[in-house]
Amino acid sequence: MQHQQKAILFSAPSGCGKTTIIKRLLDYFDCFEFSISATSRKPRSGEEHGKDYYFMTHEEFLHRVDQHEFLEWEEVYEGTCYGTLKSEPQRIWNNGKVIVFDVDVNGGKNLKRYFGDKALSIFVMPPSVEVLEQRLRSRGTESEESIAKRLGRSAKELKESGNFDVTIVNDDLDTAVEETRRIVDQFLKQ
Repeated sequence: MQHQQKAILFSAPSGCGKTTIIKRLLDYFDCFEFSISATSRKPRSGEEHGKDYYFMTHEEFLHRVDQHEFLEWEEVYEGTCYGTLKSEPQRIWNNGKVIVFDVDVNGGKNLKRYFGDKALSIFVMPPSVEVLEQRLRSRGTESEESIAKRLGRSAKELKESGNFDVTIVNDDLDTAVEETRRIVDQFLKQ
């Protein structure tokens, strides 16, 4: 099936479960291929260059920004940039696949502007800020300061849900995955 250069954009505040939803959808849709983001942060244990991210130094990242090599990029936290290289969509479409983006909220809005009707933008939302805080704490990977920073950012990001085509409330994971699957299926058949 030819998917005429389509893209699915997933955005959410940290801890809403978007990456888990995407992983479940990747098992269902064999036409999906992940857009690999570029980042200036160091690889975490087990992460591979060209598979998880395109890792680069902060200087290299900013040089490539100056060379207009990004569709969108942002300095998410001081000294840590994330972005989408212009070469990624073409690489994936050349494989005959649908691009799947797992991006922050600003990235999602910027990519939707860029792709227009070729993209379905999905905002994954927690049932409440309290649940979001519980999820961030249960990861056990972040300091109190980091959790506070993420929650502050999340409060701003939650106000952006109206800028997306669809909002999925991730209260129950199976329900959220099924609802997302139906919506994506409809979009791909258009």
